[in-house]
Amino acid sequence: MTLQLTVITLLVVMLIALWRACIGPNVFDRVLAANLFGTKTVLLIAAISYLHGSPDFLDIALVYALINYISVVGVLRITELRNEHAPGDRRG
Repeated sequence: MTLQLTVITLLVVMLIALWRACIGPNVFDRVLAANLFGTKTVLLIAAISYLHGSPDFLDIALVYALINYISVVGVLRITELRNEHAPGDRRG
C-alpha cells in the first residue's frame, strides 16, 4: 500500500514539474524543471521495479539517469554559449 502511494505521489510531482517546465519564466527554470522530471522518472522506474519484483528495470533507470545528466549539462552549455554570443550583449 505504501509503495502505491509513493508511485502516485511521484506521478503528481512529475506533473507539477512538467507544468513548471512549460510555463517557466526563463530557460534555466525550464531546464531545472526538466531535470526534476527526469530525476523523478528514475525514482518512478525504481519504485515500479520494486513493486513488480523485477530488478531488470534498475539498469534502465541507471541509463536514464546518465542520459538525463548529460542532456541537462549539454542544454545548459549550449544556452551559455548562445548567451555569450548574443548581439547587444553589454557585458565586458
